[in-house]
Amino acid sequence: MKFTASQIAELVSGKVEGNTNVEVNRLSKIEEGTDGSLSFLANPKYTSYLYTTNASITLVSDEFVAEKKFKTTLIRVADPYEAFSKLLEHYNQIKQKLPSGIAKTAIVSEDAHVAKSVFVGDFSRVGSNTVLEHHVLIHPHAFVGDNVSIGTNTIIHIGARILNDTVIGENCVIHSNAVIGADGFGWAPNENGSYDKVPQTGNVVIGDHVDIGANTTIDRATLGATKIGTGVKLDNLIQIGHNVEIGDHTVIAAQTGIAGSTKIGTHCQIGGQVGISGHLTIGNRVGIQAKSGILKNIKDDSKIMGYPAFDYTAFNKSYVHFRNLHTHITDLQTLKKRLEHE
Repeated sequence: MKFTASQIAELVSGKVEGNTNVEVNRLSKIEEGTDGSLSFLANPKYTSYLYTTNASITLVSDEFVAEKKFKTTLIRVADPYEAFSKLLEHYNQIKQKLPSGIAKTAIVSEDAHVAKSVFVGDFSRVGSNTVLEHHVLIHPHAFVGDNVSIGTNTIIHIGARILNDTVIGENCVIHSNAVIGADGFGWAPNENGSYDKVPQTGNVVIGDHVDIGANTTIDRATLGATKIGTGVKLDNLIQIGHNVEIGDHTVIAAQTGIAGSTKIGTHCQIGGQVGISGHLTIGNRVGIQAKSGILKNIKDDSKIMGYPAFDYTAFNKSYVHFRNLHTHITDLQTLKKRLEHE
């Protein structure tokens, strides 16, 4: 399917500078642009490519000022990256028309409530008393347990496991091999030094517009619910313990682990490989740098780093001294010797 520059400009509320009728049928990086492709310039580091790219159309900022001649047609927008992301989403919707129907090799319980527009792929299983709302898409080899509820337009990718009693909202995406609702890590030491299993009787509740990455695991609660708020974005390979609560529109990068019963606020940004201890409260709009270790409660609007983590600015100042520690030690030893000889 082809789109003209004027059609694209209308989609992204932009203004065409060049040939309004030039057509594109695919997307590309600016450095790899070819005739018939659309690209974007958001990072100033890539400005040089604008003058050499063969992309037919390039999205640029309203403030962009060209210093050389170029042959690509420009579409000026307020935010090129945001506009390109919007086009990616639009392109993906056209490319992936949602199928409907139940594959012959799928197993769907007789008492499951499945809307007519739902698709269940080959070798997937849908359990008893489960509700699948309109346009739910379950890819092949997925497992959906008993008493599960999945909202409109939610996609369950290949190999994902949605275990019993899980509630998932609308417009969510669960990527391949994610496990939602497995037992929490609950063990109680007994008198002989071994451990007794603590039954995990709760569930997982996920809001709307949540994206959960491949191989991420979210444990069911011991009692009550493990809660993932609306608009939360979770990367691949994240572990979320039982009874954790994550506030709306928080984003978490890969390989982060969150121990049980910790509460994370809204609009937080958490880097990769962060470890968060259990039973903590992380405030709203908190930024946590990668590889940090969180061992205490964090106030709203904090920016922290390190292990144990503390204020980001203070960490950077302290790191200057740590990096020069060998010099400081040499100076101290020299000063000590001088004092000993006086």
